[in-house]
Amino acid sequence: MKFALVCLFAISTIVCVYGRPQDHYTDKFDNIDVDQILNNDRLLKRYVDCLLERSHVKCPSEALELKKVLADAMATDCAKCTDRQKEIARKALDFLIINKTDMWNDLKSKYDPEEKYAKKYEDRALKKEN
Repeated sequence: MKFALVCLFAISTIVCVYGRPQDHYTDKFDNIDVDQILNNDRLLKRYVDCLLERSHVKCPSEALELKKVLADAMATDCAKCTDRQKEIARKALDFLIINKTDMWNDLKSKYDPEEKYAKKYEDRALKKEN
């Protein structure tokens, strides 16, 4: 009987810990050098092609992780992002909107085809630029 109770307690604990929704996205890539990616056209294209699921590209692991959460992050204004992820996201979005319009438009078409969220990101980036 005691063994059954211990097993039940252990299973309940596991279910509670692993069954609850995550408060944040993984922080495994929070130390990424976003400037290195943004300032290297070849590398930036590789990331964007990965996010757009173009077949000819080998995706970096950071891009694969981003691809999993990008739609949700855009829709929720990065609500599950760490502070560092919010900083990286703002920097990347602002850069793409201002400097790489074609890439931004391609990403926007895929991840926000109805343009529900893109306008606020564009307004913020353009306001910062001025």
